[in-house]
Formats: sequence, C-alpha cells, structure tokens
Amino acid sequence: MNVQDRLTDDMKRAMKEKDKMRLSVIRMVRTALKNEEIERQRPLTEEETIQVLQRERKQRRESLQAAQQAGRTDLEAQAQQEIAILEEYLPTALSEEELRTLVEETIAEVGAKGKADLGRVMAALMPKVKGRADGKAVNALVQELLRS
Repeated sequence: MNVQDRLTDDMKRAMKEKDKMRLSVIRMVRTALKNEEIERQRPLTEEETIQVLQRERKQRRESLQAAQQAGRTDLEAQAQQEIAILEEYLPTALSEEELRTLVEETIAEVGAKGKADLGRVMAALMPKVKGRADGKAVNALVQELLRS
C-alpha cells in the first residue's frame, strides 16, 4: 500500500475515532500533496510524496523551534504531536552507525582523499540516503570523515 492510500485509510479511521489532531494533520498533508499534483500537472510518484511529507515535517520542526524560543509550551506540544504523526508515513531513519558505514563505503567507492572531493562524495551518497537522513547531518559526517 502506498503512502497516499495509507493517508486516505487513516483519515477515514481518524474520522470514525474522532481523533481531531490526526485528522487535521492528515488533511493538511493530503492538501499539500494535492497542491503539488496540481503544480506538476500529474500524479505524484512515491518518492515525490515522501519529499512533500519531509517538507511538511521540516515546517513543523521550524514551528517547534519558534514555539520553544517564544516559551509557548502549548504550541510546542502541538508541533511535537504533528511531527510524530508525519513520521509514521516517512521511511525509518538511518541510525548513526548505519549512516557512518554508508558514508565510509561511499568515500571508498569514490576514492575521495580530502575536502576537495566533498561534492563527489555527496553526489554519490545522497541518492542512497534519500529520505532516511538529514542532508545537513550527512554533510557534517562526510566532512568529518574526509578530515581524518
């Protein structure tokens, strides 16, 4: 079952169970997906659907940071719940060890020797971790391993 079908099924279940938070988040995601389909003038692929979900999660994380800085615990809790719901539909994230192993393998594959090879390593690595690791964290780890 693809992500969009899961969202539809879960939306129906949330309506029956009167789970307002889940229903709200799912409707928001479905709207974002529909807008993206309209913009692209075609149905989204599974990968594009995941990208939209990641973008929505990123927006919630930014909202969470803003709420924390403002001391708004009510908005903080809401953003955390929304993030948790969104993460149910995203692929499981790579652990630190898995990511480090993947980076080391890619560095060896590319034959990278130093910082000058960062772009080549990232170009080869990002498709492997797409949707399962934050780009900033990947970049930082690649830089760290290229320095040593």
